[in-house]
Amino acid sequence: MEKYIIIVVVFIIILLAVLKSTKKDAHLEINKLIDYLGGKDNIVTSDYNLSRFIVTLRDTTKVNKEAIQKLGAKGIVEIDNQLKIILGNNSKQLKKYIDDIKR
Repeated sequence: MEKYIIIVVVFIIILLAVLKSTKKDAHLEINKLIDYLGGKDNIVTSDYNLSRFIVTLRDTTKVNKEAIQKLGAKGIVEIDNQLKIILGNNSKQLKKYIDDIKR
């Protein structure tokens, strides 16, 4: 019985370590994305819709679309000064993080 408890505890510790490292990587990737969007001052508004992250920018010429796609974007649609970036499940987290930075 004690062996199973030890195995479960070790598994939980490993799982927490993986989750913590993933969260740090996510913040690094988000910071890169903000840079690729032209910096936080270039971002006017942000929103999300399912898997799409929607951002309105002051100047779309500052955007590095190739770098954004290398971060994992599955597609980017530009309409006027707005980008719709298909990112998957991270869109909601990204909007929250950008909102926190903009404050």
